[in-house]
Amino acid sequence: MADYPRSLREFQRRFPDDAACGEHLARTRWPEGFACPRCGGREAWRLPSRTPLTFGCKGCGKETSVTAGTIMHRTHLPLSVWFWAAYLVATHSNGMSAKQLQSELAIASYETAWLLSMKLRAAMIAPERTPLSGFVEADETTIPFRTRDDPPAGGQGRSHDGKLLLIAAVEVVNGKNNKLTLGRMRLAPIADFARNSLHAFIGANTAPGTIVKTDGLAAYLGAPNVTHEPHVVGTMAAHVVLPGIHRVFSNLKTWALGVYHGLRRKHLKAYLDEFVFRFNRRHTRHASFASLLGIAMTIKPRTYKEIVQLGSTG
Repeated sequence: MADYPRSLREFQRRFPDDAACGEHLARTRWPEGFACPRCGGREAWRLPSRTPLTFGCKGCGKETSVTAGTIMHRTHLPLSVWFWAAYLVATHSNGMSAKQLQSELAIASYETAWLLSMKLRAAMIAPERTPLSGFVEADETTIPFRTRDDPPAGGQGRSHDGKLLLIAAVEVVNGKNNKLTLGRMRLAPIADFARNSLHAFIGANTAPGTIVKTDGLAAYLGAPNVTHEPHVVGTMAAHVVLPGIHRVFSNLKTWALGVYHGLRRKHLKAYLDEFVFRFNRRHTRHASFASLLGIAMTIKPRTYKEIVQLGSTG
């Protein structure tokens, strides 16, 4: 049986308080029972005076909370706030900005809501995710970026001035009645549209033997370990030649403007990762809540300083 709430009422019933959230994290982190991170011991006491839920190893005495060493490490927020934020971010069709989370969850400061949002975005990339395979469309694009005070703006045509450079790939599968059906997707910022940049993305995000269809840009030629199918666009509209990837780009630009009023250069990768997470789970939005919490329990914690310094590379 799927272990995730399928409705808001079910979520409220399953996670009414911090104690219930702590028990869920313990089951998620140690599905076969507690294991001490120091000595590997399986026997432990529960320490009732500690919050969040904390275990004391009977072997070595080390105390370990359910959030220690995770994305929630040393959090000052109640676990119920983390769960509500994860649920809203994962299940809302377009996601939520930090400003919206601050309002919905009555978080005292915008900075705290922003840090919470960024930590959740860090948990949107599963370390063990498999590369794209089968038949894949790949293309590059630009989107205008915004400064702190300005609306999105950018140069015209092929000019890269004032624009963010992106590359994406999406699996294309045969749907009923030859209807275009898309599978999983990958998306990343790149420094330029040169051969090294494009090949690095293709190599990192596609499995050996994948068929990669592109618009015929010469820089794609010789991409490693894939079968390249170039289709020169010429006078034909690009979305006719590569309909799948251009649907992705259209959705991305609409989402970026609608939810965030345009993306900024700093932390760009984190926002792109959120879009990929949401796109790849678009048919199982409620299950994505369990995915988000599960990944959050396996990745290393990041401090506010580390997140700010990482910027668009994190």
